[in-house]
Amino acid sequence: MGIKENFKRGSLEMLILHLLKDEEMYGYQLTQEISKRSGGAFRITEGSMYPTLYRLIDKGLISDRLELVGRRRTRVYYHLEDKGREQLEKLVKDYEITSAGIESILSYVPDEEDED
Repeated sequence: MGIKENFKRGSLEMLILHLLKDEEMYGYQLTQEISKRSGGAFRITEGSMYPTLYRLIDKGLISDRLELVGRRRTRVYYHLEDKGREQLEKLVKDYEITSAGIESILSYVPDEEDED
């Protein structure tokens, strides 16, 4: 697995929590919304979405509920819990610190004193 895939996988938890911050969503809806809002840069498969959702449920960060759609079909909607809101704040802060550090490294221009 490449760096790009590892980065996406590590970001997925934060992205899901962020999307659930404003409204409940079902799994397919989450994948579509992530793809749409990222301009197609993130295409999340069910193979990575659902294990992440189950892990978030196990941690108590989100909850799920079944809703009847039509006559026979049900959807599982996911809801952000208070503990998930706290985790989202932490993840966003960590992301901002990490992004700033990476940007500093990428944009670093050594001055004459550093070239010794």
